Amino acid sequence: MALHQGTTGTEDHEPEQRRLSVNPFFGLADPVGRMTSAPPTHRLPDGPMPPPTAYQLVHDELMLDGNSRLNLATFVTTWMEGQATDLMAECRDKNMIDKDEYPRTAELERRCVAMLADLWHAPDPTAAVGCSTTGSSEACMLAGMALKRRWTNRNADRYRGGARPNLVMGVNVQVCWDKFCNFWEVEARLVPMEGDRFHLDPQAAAELCDENTIGVVAVLGSTFDGSYEPVGEVCAALDALQKRTGLDIPVHVDGASGAMVAPFLDEELVWDFRLPRVSSINTSGHKYGLVYPGVGWALWRSQEALPEELVFRVNYLGGDMPTFALNFSRPGAQVVAQYYTFLRLGRLGYRAVQQTARDVATGLAERIGALGDFRLLTRGDQLPVFAFTTAPGVTSFDVFDVSRRLREKGWLVPAYTFPANREDLSVLRIVCRNGFSADLAALLLEDLRMLLPDLRRQAHPASAEREPATPFHH
Repeated sequence: MALHQGTTGTEDHEPEQRRLSVNPFFGLADPVGRMTSAPPTHRLPDGPMPPPTAYQLVHDELMLDGNSRLNLATFVTTWMEGQATDLMAECRDKNMIDKDEYPRTAELERRCVAMLADLWHAPDPTAAVGCSTTGSSEACMLAGMALKRRWTNRNADRYRGGARPNLVMGVNVQVCWDKFCNFWEVEARLVPMEGDRFHLDPQAAAELCDENTIGVVAVLGSTFDGSYEPVGEVCAALDALQKRTGLDIPVHVDGASGAMVAPFLDEELVWDFRLPRVSSINTSGHKYGLVYPGVGWALWRSQEALPEELVFRVNYLGGDMPTFALNFSRPGAQVVAQYYTFLRLGRLGYRAVQQTARDVATGLAERIGALGDFRLLTRGDQLPVFAFTTAPGVTSFDVFDVSRRLREKGWLVPAYTFPANREDLSVLRIVCRNGFSADLAALLLEDLRMLLPDLRRQAHPASAEREPATPFHH
């Protein structure tokens, strides 16, 4: 069954309501002169239909999703050049795992790994190992698996004796890390938020480490507010811990977004393989890597950081192919698009694109802060992302009201509460991606200004009465 909530009726009891309505223009006349044959929605139709009809039915329903370019909740790329789209279409039938059959696609993946190793200052980029994935979630799973296997290899007797490995991270990590700990039976040791600190505290992280700690995760660009975690300070705290106790705890950098921003805009920031304690890094090619979903990357500083027994070799597709992945078959299109984007932009091009996104974010944040109704938590000067909440004196509306009203204009701006120790704080977050221009930012600000007078006239926040959200008006 599907995991999302949806319709609960059955076609058997409501045949008319559970069939698609077909415009007569879409259909072909049948022998008795009817123009349409409406297919069911929750079981396979009895027979085929013409391709244009099937296309139009699906196309029309998807119009209700709205415009992805106005979705300021997602970090995922929503615009690429036509040439990149053409390349993806040409490669969508190539299976990325079949490196013997598609050697040039495999070579482009290898080049991307080498480019990222160089970008992230691997000691020897030719010795760094890495792979493409379906996204950062899979990349994080692979990095976590490597951390756990390295720990179990060093502590085999303790592990067999019942010791439970643990992973230290901030409570603000992306949900994929909670999944990893759950799926692979690792204790999640979470550093809570405190006051105006919304991400990992280095000393608190070190204090949670012990002989069963497989690693510490530092996030370069928190999902909650767009801020960088202090990777260098985390490594320094763990260096001090090793000096006191002998514990040698590796660090994984979850650079889902920041690993494709910091190298171009914050070159002086030391967060990557320049820090000896950083053993692995992941990023999302489909976020600030500027590729359509889904592609991610996982890199290790050397062969020693990735236990060989985790790499499988198969020959039944032809050739001898090493593979380290949670899935097997997936299209090569996104990897090809990543290589195209690396080739197309280069360092200067990436710097220009990311700087533009940051300029849009910082400019928009400043103007929202100047409205007087909101308090900025971050300003978009790290990731091009910022979070804000209502100002202390605002009592007539809350962030959920603002989110709901912006949705009526077509804007998707998420409102949510922060995690442990700061559940009292509810915020709005705006993600400024490539394609969200200064002009679009000005239109968003104009719509926000227009709805504020109505919100100010409310007696109290609508969420206090559990009012349903107003639907998106197309």
